[in-house]
Amino acid sequence: MTTDQEQPDWEHRVAALWERLDTYEPADFRARVTALAAELPEDDPAALFERGAAHDSTGEPEEAVRLYRRALDQGLTGLRRRRAVIQLASSLRNLGRPDRSVELLTAERAIPAAELDADETALSGAVDAFLALALADTGRDREAAALALGALAPLLPRYNRSLAHYARALLTAPDGS
Repeated sequence: MTTDQEQPDWEHRVAALWERLDTYEPADFRARVTALAAELPEDDPAALFERGAAHDSTGEPEEAVRLYRRALDQGLTGLRRRRAVIQLASSLRNLGRPDRSVELLTAERAIPAAELDADETALSGAVDAFLALALADTGRDREAAALALGALAPLLPRYNRSLAHYARALLTAPDGS
């Protein structure tokens, strides 16, 4: 398994390619990511993740799910691991499996902040946002709204306390109130 520190040039080239995603046709972009991934060992988790993300971003969620799962099974860590969980859950939701998406994101949300680095913690809002989408798809609209509003509350210039209170109240108030 490689780490970001072992492959700084590779990481830079991957990042540069992603910055130009919209300039490529989907198949060409996937081929370019696959070529970069081939520079690493076959089952390298970072390479598997990048290939999965390329398929995901170009409309091939089934292949993305397969590659994300392999990357996680191969021990993907750090920021890429968190991204893989979010992206896997999103792809599963889009493929009609929102219950599995809820399971993955609920588990991800339960990881104590002390176990995450700053970059991983920065994705907590994304975990909440994608979990809210999955909850809505499973008919759990009040939970979805509460989660989304709770995540939004700290970002507002005013009304933070009120909005956070109302978000919590959605979970305890009867429907229609």
